[in-house]
Amino acid sequence: MTLFGTAGIRGPVAERVTPELAMAVGRAAGRDGDRFVVGRDGRDTGPALSAAMEAGLESAGATVVRVGQLPTPALAFASRGRRGVMLTASHNPPEDNGIKLFDDGVEYARDAEERIEERVDGENDTVPWDEWGDGHTGAILDDYRDAVAAYARGLGAGDSEREPLAGLRIAVDCGNGMGSLATPQVLRALGAEVVAVNANVDGRFPGRPSKPTPETLTEFLSLLEAGTFDLGIAHDGDADRIVVATGDGEVVHEDTVLAMLAGHYTELSDAEDPVVVTTPNASARIDERVEAGGGRVERVRLGALHEGIARERSAGDEHTEVVFAAEPWKHIHTAFGGWIDGVTSAAVVSTLVAEAGGLAALREPITERPYRKVSVDCPDEAKTGAMERLGTNLPEAFPEGDVDTDYGVRIDLTDGSWVLVRPSGTEPYVRVYAESDDVDALVDEATSVVETAVAAER
Repeated sequence: MTLFGTAGIRGPVAERVTPELAMAVGRAAGRDGDRFVVGRDGRDTGPALSAAMEAGLESAGATVVRVGQLPTPALAFASRGRRGVMLTASHNPPEDNGIKLFDDGVEYARDAEERIEERVDGENDTVPWDEWGDGHTGAILDDYRDAVAAYARGLGAGDSEREPLAGLRIAVDCGNGMGSLATPQVLRALGAEVVAVNANVDGRFPGRPSKPTPETLTEFLSLLEAGTFDLGIAHDGDADRIVVATGDGEVVHEDTVLAMLAGHYTELSDAEDPVVVTTPNASARIDERVEAGGGRVERVRLGALHEGIARERSAGDEHTEVVFAAEPWKHIHTAFGGWIDGVTSAAVVSTLVAEAGGLAALREPITERPYRKVSVDCPDEAKTGAMERLGTNLPEAFPEGDVDTDYGVRIDLTDGSWVLVRPSGTEPYVRVYAESDDVDALVDEATSVVETAVAAER
């Protein structure tokens, strides 16, 4: 049984992420360690799934600390020195939920997820009754918010009283999610004036869909355009993602945000070999900023930033430092922790904006070429066959390009353009990504090849 996608286990609670599954995964995970912290997002189904997860963990002999509703990065923060489970479907609709596992602040690697899958499929019994663990309630949110603020003040070593965002006016769209419990509070602690919208936790996401996109953020962008703001920030349901907007309501491309941060951390590092880990769908503008700062970029499959960080650390020497890791919308601030953290991104981006004298100054050195992403409908059962066909058909369509099939099929063309095709790990799509001065023509040609390959598998 394949349970885990690129971001844990996710799906409809009526069919896939049931209390029965949560209990089974809890029993399987409970054999990995004796202490777990369990949290959840604001979805209506969270309490029942959390109770089932706790029962599974305790019946496997683990002690459980219940920390309630909080952002996924706060749960990861709490899992340092122990293991953790977050019940969340991130940006999925309210009828979905999910399970994400952590070990000492880092998401489970693929081999650990496969171990859980094997246990769920095989013998997954409880331990003897007198070896069951117990549970109690704990609190971590205040400690997490304080730690994020301290990190933003000076990357963990700044003046505890400094207010780097003093004079900055920031709008935050929390999306009725977990960002409501952290981002406005952290930014205010750093001195910003914050206007927060959709800042009440509601697992049905009445304010807007949980996934922040230019289409779902229309009202928020109008607020920015009509107001007097320096910056806009929006989150998904569990606050691991971040979207950045200008004060006049323009969404800043996710790869431009990534390039800002990657360039900053590379320039800040005093390592001889600073490394930024990113994914195949990330723009060449990131490579340009990192190389300008004296670093290098390494790529890893989507959803596996933590594995890429571990790979580069083990392959390097004392001169190598992984200074940042990110895929679009999701960032790991490696000096702070090993998890994806949209709240920390909000604090760091805001601080950089304040120090630069505005968002425009941060964007100025970044080359923003046309970039598009298209989703082609593809049933899950057709993805493997379609991708096998594309391994041959896509290079044939672009014979002048260099081919990389490590993480999907990526073609790098002689003029600096590139196109990537990969299957979604969470939704019934094959994704097409492209960057080019003539991006529409490149996307149209690649999409036609993908549609033909998918049709052959239906």
